[in-house]
Amino acid sequence: MTDAILISLIQAVQFFITAYTWVIIIAALISWVNPDPYNPIVQILYKLSTPAYKLVSKIPTRIGNIDLAPLIIVFALWFINNLLSNLILGGVLR
Repeated sequence: MTDAILISLIQAVQFFITAYTWVIIIAALISWVNPDPYNPIVQILYKLSTPAYKLVSKIPTRIGNIDLAPLIIVFALWFINNLLSNLILGGVLR
């Protein structure tokens, strides 16, 4: 019973990680164009992605004019998501 609850919680966390990954990707794509800063969707995307960018801003992420911060964030989220999957599938929780 507790294993099922723990697995369900991990799967919920994985869902939010996947959703947040898409927020980061969409915010990065929107930053390539000149979005309306008063658009509520743009404001929500930037407010949601700012904490992750603040974490990554402590390391140099620029190569010339290219900012690799979104790529680093997406890889970190992908790693965490795969780690959680391997915990479930590998039987570490069982």
